[in-house]
Amino acid sequence: MSNERESPVPTDNRPGMHDKPRLASLDGLRVVAAVAVAIYHYAVFSRIDGQSTPGRLLPAGSHIAVYGFLGVELFFMISGFVICMSSWDRGLRHFFASRARRLYPAYWTCVIITAAVAAAVPADGRLWAMAEPTPVGVAVNLTMLEEPLGVPMIDTVYWTLFVELRFYLLLAIPVLIGLNVRRVVLFCAGWMTVAVVSPFLSSRIVDFVAVPEYAPCFVAGILMYVIYRFGPSPMLFGMLGFTYLMNLRHVTVRVKEVQPGFAVPTWPCIVVITLAYLVLLAVALHRLDAIQWRWLTVAGAITYPLYLLHQRIGYIVMQYLYQWTAAPVWLLIVVTLGGMSLLSWIVYRTIEVPLRHRLRQRSGALR
Repeated sequence: MSNERESPVPTDNRPGMHDKPRLASLDGLRVVAAVAVAIYHYAVFSRIDGQSTPGRLLPAGSHIAVYGFLGVELFFMISGFVICMSSWDRGLRHFFASRARRLYPAYWTCVIITAAVAAAVPADGRLWAMAEPTPVGVAVNLTMLEEPLGVPMIDTVYWTLFVELRFYLLLAIPVLIGLNVRRVVLFCAGWMTVAVVSPFLSSRIVDFVAVPEYAPCFVAGILMYVIYRFGPSPMLFGMLGFTYLMNLRHVTVRVKEVQPGFAVPTWPCIVVITLAYLVLLAVALHRLDAIQWRWLTVAGAITYPLYLLHQRIGYIVMQYLYQWTAAPVWLLIVVTLGGMSLLSWIVYRTIEVPLRHRLRQRSGALR
């Protein structure tokens, strides 16, 4: 470990780092991101009384919860870290097989559940601007390609999944030729270069392929994993700092697109992104290795189905609970989030895990 931490580009020979442990600290960050996004939707945009957003019914809380939209950025940073970790020393076949097993079983289940609830429970879907499910729409949504095919999403949170798919296609390039530090660093540098120049190119193809808005998040996660596995270097810190500045620029633009009906100051976005970098960097530097709480691993495992299920079904649940009980908004949020978490755990334990196991057996790919 002596010289590797001092070299401009770390080598791939650091002993003891070829295992891919389950990092409970990353699971904890997943929980934070998922809960933040869910509370953002519930406290800022759900029209539980059929007319007003909780910005009127929960004025103080909604002004804080609005920054939960940054949970998406945190998700993408974690994704860059985890996907790079799971793909190292693996081939392209394993890469795509593992990604398909990870994404599709829970996604198929959640699309069907969401569509069934939306079709069976009478609720004013216009209040949250989501299309009514149709057989053709559900079938297309099951492919995860509804956005490029121009088909309405059963739940609007699915937009992030197509961003993930484009990230996988890009990362497949270095995976195809074999991941090592130099190739990954060159990949990150090239991707960030395209992200910087893309606004001047005005090319829809470049924007579609390179995902310039979220490239700094994914690249930051990738660099964090390289630091985690091989140790830090000035070059890696320099690249990481560049992604940080790019992310700050991005969130200051994205916060203006939130439009919750009240003014949203920008400075808390800077604080949140800075904290996300600091905590993920603590993971990368092994400062949080002692965190091994099993409950975090379980909680982290259900964040994916929770993310997929929480919005549309949660809006419906909150609307009915408010009509039946007229309970305080904060209590409705707590109850709804608890119910969605329980449903997500059931989906994870009874459907996602068994189905992923069967797909693994059929594909013959190693975990």
